[in-house]
Amino acid sequence: MAGLFEFLGSNPFILLFLTVGLAVWLGRMTVGGYGLGMVAAAIIVGCGIAVWGSAYGVKLELNNFTKSMFYYLFMYGVGLRVGPSFVNSLGGDGLKFSLLAIVSCVIGLTLVVLGVRFLELPPGTAGGILAGSQTMSAAIGSAEEAVNAGVVTLPDGTTKEQVSSMIALSYGITYIWGTVGIILITKYLPKWWGVDAAQAAKEYETKYGVTSGDVPTLSGWTAAALRAYRLENSEWVGKSVSDLLRGHPEYKVVNVVRNGERLEPDGALRFAANDIIALGGRREKMTEKMGLIGPEVSDRLALDVPLDSADIVVTNKDILKLSQAELRALPGADQIQVTKLERGGVPIPIGTNTKLQRMDILTVVGLKDAVTSVGEMFGRVVRPSAATDLLTLSLGMILGFLIGAIQFPAFGASVGLGNAGGLLVSGVIVSSLVSRLRFFGNTPNAARNILEDLGLVVFVAIVGINSGNALLTQLTGVLAVKIFVVGFIACSIPPFIVWSLGFYVFKMNPAVLMGGVAGARSHSGPCREAAVEIKSNVPWIGFPVAYAVSGVLLTVFGYFAMLLGQ
Repeated sequence: MAGLFEFLGSNPFILLFLTVGLAVWLGRMTVGGYGLGMVAAAIIVGCGIAVWGSAYGVKLELNNFTKSMFYYLFMYGVGLRVGPSFVNSLGGDGLKFSLLAIVSCVIGLTLVVLGVRFLELPPGTAGGILAGSQTMSAAIGSAEEAVNAGVVTLPDGTTKEQVSSMIALSYGITYIWGTVGIILITKYLPKWWGVDAAQAAKEYETKYGVTSGDVPTLSGWTAAALRAYRLENSEWVGKSVSDLLRGHPEYKVVNVVRNGERLEPDGALRFAANDIIALGGRREKMTEKMGLIGPEVSDRLALDVPLDSADIVVTNKDILKLSQAELRALPGADQIQVTKLERGGVPIPIGTNTKLQRMDILTVVGLKDAVTSVGEMFGRVVRPSAATDLLTLSLGMILGFLIGAIQFPAFGASVGLGNAGGLLVSGVIVSSLVSRLRFFGNTPNAARNILEDLGLVVFVAIVGINSGNALLTQLTGVLAVKIFVVGFIACSIPPFIVWSLGFYVFKMNPAVLMGGVAGARSHSGPCREAAVEIKSNVPWIGFPVAYAVSGVLLTVFGYFAMLLGQ
């Protein structure tokens, strides 16, 4: 085995991706439906390999530049993801969910700082406990940023490597309950309050037309329909397309085929006997006037209509004032189908009374001219693209580093957001601008996911490997118990306070509030479990805004946990 570890020590890239691969594999394993996830697994695998190697006298260590680079890419990716929703949370109903997130994050930070100072835990524990108890892995990086920036005073004889090791150790000890605890608490909060969340969800579904959780994702039903008819009704022979639409405005003449040739269906075109006319419109309208033109036929040339798929970014404030009935009555709305509504990077259920917010993203499918016209009324149309604007990525990263370099006096020292916090803010700024302008900065979801997933797991894997060397010299049973107790308290108390605030003060629907509690902890697992528990998608309504706000706050709080916990 010594030869294997010596080989890994001399081949750092193999060591890194071996750790990442094992972390992904271990993270996929579940017990009773719960698993570590690849990030927590990366800490365990990295530390385990390093400790195992040290037993053979081999010190495994990876480059800190690589660690920082991947973490910075991750932080910028997080900013890109939460930016539009974070900015949008500053007004309207988003303020309530934002307040839930702020309360949860501040209480979590306060409990961690008080616990660390009361029990006199070693440097590094505050950042690690916050990251683990709040299941915000990104806080590990901001905690290390505080150490590297020199705002944390290290006791005599304590090295930065030991502090980094303690951050990783504290994170690993508190993460498991941080994950399982918030899932169980969110799942059973309504029962402990004597509330039937499933019934509350049904009432919400009925009132707002939201589909329940047991409705299949894919359905054969579509709102729009396209059918072809052979003109046999002599009433329309010699009449123009405009004549037909004037009497029947609920339809759209999509194609006209005459003698095997497709004609442009402009308003002046006049029909001839045996023309094949393709009509589009709402499905129910297509069946109300059967025989209007003639018998229905299956004509490929007439029905071979290219459909368009695009994202529509909602920016028009006037659209937000319209009711669902008024939106459906807009020109072209009956020729498209909304397939997904995304808010802050999180899909949310679509109901008949769903209220749109600025910066919502609607994914639609339909006739190209209808998609274009409706998109221009709502805001901006964004066509799918696999290309990434690397120029904007580079400029955004530079902006983030410049923001991170800003310092201001506080707590007896010069502090600032640091590189990580600066990149997070930069990502929020860039994504907010891109969501409004859309002529630059394209970063497809797949590319952003690579920035986040690979960036975080590589960073955490390197932290684990580099921390493993000092792990055995710092870990004791008493210390582990103290760390767990502080993490347990910091994880368990905030959800109860957030629930009470939403239930008694804001009078939120309990099913929606379950999602708000999960979002306030920036963890999708509890929301997913809540939706399964009450068999409804309603919890996802309360999730996105709180999720975006808490994601930003908890990441930055890793820095302040280190600063305040010393």
